[in-house]
Parts: sequence; C-alpha cells; structure tokens
Amino acid sequence: MSAGLGRRELLAGTVGAAVAGSMALAAGCSSEGADRGEGAANGKALPPLPARKLGKTGLKLPILGYGGAALPSTWGNPLSIEERVLLVRYAYDRGIRYFDTAVNYMESQPIIGEALRDRRKDVCLVTKVECTEPGEVRRSVERSLKELQTDHVEILVMHGTPGIEQMSVRQAMAVHAELVKLRDEKVIRFIGMSAHGYFDKALTLINTGGFDQCMLSFGYVPRGLDQIWSDRQTRLRDDCIARADQKGMGIVAMKVVGAGMLGSWSQTIVPGYDPQSLAKLPGAAIRWALQDRRIDLLCIGMRLKEEIDANIKTVAGKHAYTDDDRRLLSEFAVSLYRSDAVKAMRIER
Repeated sequence: MSAGLGRRELLAGTVGAAVAGSMALAAGCSSEGADRGEGAANGKALPPLPARKLGKTGLKLPILGYGGAALPSTWGNPLSIEERVLLVRYAYDRGIRYFDTAVNYMESQPIIGEALRDRRKDVCLVTKVECTEPGEVRRSVERSLKELQTDHVEILVMHGTPGIEQMSVRQAMAVHAELVKLRDEKVIRFIGMSAHGYFDKALTLINTGGFDQCMLSFGYVPRGLDQIWSDRQTRLRDDCIARADQKGMGIVAMKVVGAGMLGSWSQTIVPGYDPQSLAKLPGAAIRWALQDRRIDLLCIGMRLKEEIDANIKTVAGKHAYTDDDRRLLSEFAVSLYRSDAVKAMRIER
C-alpha cells in the first residue's frame, strides 16, 4: 500500500469533478518523449525509458507506469492539489505514458484528468470499476470519464478489491458483459482485470479469454492489499502469469515495491534500519520484478518527483538482478516480517 496498511478502509471525499471533453486517441499511445528521454531532473537529463508492447492490445508503452493510488492525501501524499497535478505532469514530461487510477482512489482521477487534459492523445488512461452489480457499471464509468476529462479510456479494469474479490466468477462475468457493451460503443478500447490475491478466481477469469490485460500483485514481498500469501497463492499467481502470457494478454505488475514496504514506508515500518540500505530497496525490488520478461509494465505509485526520477533511472538502467540485490532484500525481509505492520495482515491460504 502506498500509504501504509488498510488504506482502502479509509474514507474521504473526492475533489470537485472536472469538466468532460478530450481528444480521442486514434491509434495507440505515443511514447515520443519517452523514446528520446526528454526532460531533466535537477538540471540533468534522464535516460529514455525502454518500451514493450502490452500484450495483444498492440499498445507500445514505456515499461514504467504511474500508479494513481499514490495521489490521495488520505493515503499519505503530502502535496497540495496543485502540486499533485504538477507531479503527474512531471511524470508525463519524464516519459511515463501509462496512468492508472480508480474511482475509489478519491481525488486521483480529477488530478490525473487535469494534469493530462492537453496531452490526452499521447497517454494510455486506465481506470477501474468496483461495481458488483451490472446495473451500476455505466454510472461508474460516466463518473470516471467526467473526472478524467475525456470521452473514453484505453483500458477499463475490473477492480480486484473492491470488486472481483467480493464476487463469484459468475457475478464477475455479468459485470464483464457490461464492459463488452462499453467497448462496442468505443467508450473503452480494452478490458482488463486485477487481482491482489484470490488467484484461483483470477485464473478462472483469465481462462475465459474475455480480457485483454491483467494487473497482478507481483513483487518480492508476497502480499496483496491487506494479506500475505501462502506458497499456494504464490503458485496460483504464477499460473495466472503463465496462462495470461499464453493468451497474449498484457501483463501489468503492481505491488512491485511491496506497496511502499520496500519504498517510501520502509523506514516507518522498520524504524532504525540503515538508511543507505533502505534507499537501495526500491531499485532492488524493481530489478527483481524485471527478471520475468513476461511482465510488460510495472505500475508503481510515486508520491514525489524524487521517487519518479529514481524509478526512471532504475528502469532505464541495467536490469540484472544482482547478488547484492538478493542479499539486501532478504536481510530486510527478516526485519519486515517481524514488524507489527506485517503481523497485522491476514494470511491468504
């Protein structure tokens, strides 16, 4: 979680909805700025981000995506609304093109909509539906479009939690049928799904062939939203990746830095740990995830410009997962698993 444990249990109102309206994206997402490595951080040019195709969608995107769950103030973002708008634009200027958000990310959608409204044709906008009733889907999507200041999104994801976790497979496919209608109306281009855990259910949904993309918890720390997995769940997650790859689905990794446990929240969760080691954790976690070439994109929440710059440098650099990375993560994990934060999480068998 990008702001500590239990963040989705915290409630807050959204900022005022933005005015709808945007250019339609004709063919794929441009990675122009990303290919050239445009932009500068602290006066220094950043390296270009490598790009991959997002499965059968055909969208070629830089492999670092922006996770909009890092934007709500309730979940730990310290910046003002105006500063967060500038933060999202900063991510765009540095080459990021995939922007992920959701209705229940509070002010995230309006912030992203405002930041990217004049760059709409160059980005891949991804939002989610948390509805468990088919009749609620269209109203939820209309709200998202209004807040994002657009008339369509590239990918609409069936949210894992709330959403898929609370439904049977049959209920989930009834919601999916509403997404198909929206795709036929060109309100969305592609249909996705996400899973923080409950990978047996996720695997069944992947096997239906009805999804273009899947977003799965995939990081060194075997965790979902508020759970630590058993080895069985990890095996099922790996089965999801294998099957999604066979079906040509785009595969997006989330929880890459343990939802902040290996990043911005590491010092809070494990106080007193060596600061130099903590600073190296996110890079090691990213290289761990990039070992699997089936992963098309990493969606990471970034609350500050410094986090954006550091992750870009890691993703644009050498991806080899080193012995130092392995030692760093394993040593920190010993302290992490003894922490109150991890002890408070439920175990998913």
